[in-house]
Amino acid sequence: MHIVEEMKGGVCTLRMNRADKYNSFVREMALDLQTKLDNAAADDDVRCIVLIGEGKAFCAGQDLAEATDPNGPELSRIVSEHYNPIIQRIRRIEKPIIAAVNGVAAGAGANIALACDIVLATESAAFIQAFSKIGLIPDSGGTFFLPRLIGWQRASALMMTGEKVMAKDAEAMGMIYKAIADQEFSSEVEKLSLTLANMPTKGLGLTKRALNQSFTNNLNQQLDLEDELQSQAGKTEDYEEGTRAFLEKRKPEFKGK
Repeated sequence: MHIVEEMKGGVCTLRMNRADKYNSFVREMALDLQTKLDNAAADDDVRCIVLIGEGKAFCAGQDLAEATDPNGPELSRIVSEHYNPIIQRIRRIEKPIIAAVNGVAAGAGANIALACDIVLATESAAFIQAFSKIGLIPDSGGTFFLPRLIGWQRASALMMTGEKVMAKDAEAMGMIYKAIADQEFSSEVEKLSLTLANMPTKGLGLTKRALNQSFTNNLNQQLDLEDELQSQAGKTEDYEEGTRAFLEKRKPEFKGK
């Protein structure tokens, strides 16, 4: 099984499971991840999704043995049928998605992580835009997300040189949310994911929708969108519970509805 699914306390953990290949993608694995993302999106019991790798790596991107196999899928098919649908799902699912980068994240693996809502990484992890090393361009949304995260100059340099960026440096430049000491990583991922799973899921999903549309909206369009989405958030059960709990000076019990 290329993607192992675990469920705990409203958190669905999807673990890429090709440790001997540094969790590099083949077609079966990419399609399996798409299916499991769809299942998590449709399951009301899932309030947060965590994407992580098995073993020493998060994900080394595309398995080049498949990409260069005369009988395997062509590059255009790999991008359009494997990676683009994964990125589209990550951004479309209105639930928080954490990339728990437990080791190297290279090529498509790096860009899949950067498409997630929150990226946590071990201090020993590294991010590499490895495409230029083999004459390719960054895919999996890399040319969209990375310049927005760290700026044009840094993104251009990292994509052209393929320079390795350690997690602490990635945090400092705004590429990721937080670099965490390796020995504390598992507990910190669990803590954050459970926190998000117990928050008002509908409100978080609407926040994600607003952030997505901010990529293309002008200010007035974004203000109108905030007005619309705030109205929707105000009609949720979680809003009622949150305001009640505030007035009653108690901790809210959100249901994600």
